[in-house]
Amino acid sequence: MNTKPQFSENVESHHERLDIDDHREVYIIGDVHGSRATLEKLLAELDPSDNDLLVFVGDLVRKGPDSPGVIDLVRNDDRLVSVRGNNEQKIVRGDKHPNWLRSGDRAYFESLPVVISFDDALVAHGGVDPDRPLDTHTAEELLTMRSPAGEGYDGPFWYDDYDGPYRVFFGHTVHEGPMELEYAVGLDTGCVYGGKLTAYDYQNGEFITVEQTTTHQQRDDSKVVSIA
Repeated sequence: MNTKPQFSENVESHHERLDIDDHREVYIIGDVHGSRATLEKLLAELDPSDNDLLVFVGDLVRKGPDSPGVIDLVRNDDRLVSVRGNNEQKIVRGDKHPNWLRSGDRAYFESLPVVISFDDALVAHGGVDPDRPLDTHTAEELLTMRSPAGEGYDGPFWYDDYDGPYRVFFGHTVHEGPMELEYAVGLDTGCVYGGKLTAYDYQNGEFITVEQTTTHQQRDDSKVVSIA
């Protein structure tokens, strides 16, 4: 198919379409949440070349110990790009005012696209509603989608009934391990909660994970989705 997805005017202004033909490898990386040391460990494992591309699913910041360090690492490397997560959005809206926030950080978050697309893939922090066309989604829905017809972590989840045509790479909903379906790939594996940080090798269809050595926050088991 390889066709550019159609979004509403509101979302299209925050949509970045990438041409990945010139990149040797493309990796899509799950929620980092300020865990710079773990991100550095993953990057060392990936060992990206100068023409590789690394795409983050958002929630670079908050909850972990070094949000500024993660911002600087991603922002200062042209190979690294990210969509906006709901935690960046909370800062953009002014709902959260973390004490680590520096001049220019909020503007950087606001500059992040809500959705990135390439080939027949979409990268969005939350996901999509399987019962509605893409062009009816708001930016906020793409940031926070989890259970459009249910109750949050009680499900059912949006990806349970989603059948494309685009393959969506997402974070936001914490899974006990990487989650791969035909049209949905879940990459939030609870790094900041003592889980793992996960990347997906797009060209080879493989997951790469590294262990988090420190649990920065506790999370109830009911807020972690089993992949069994």
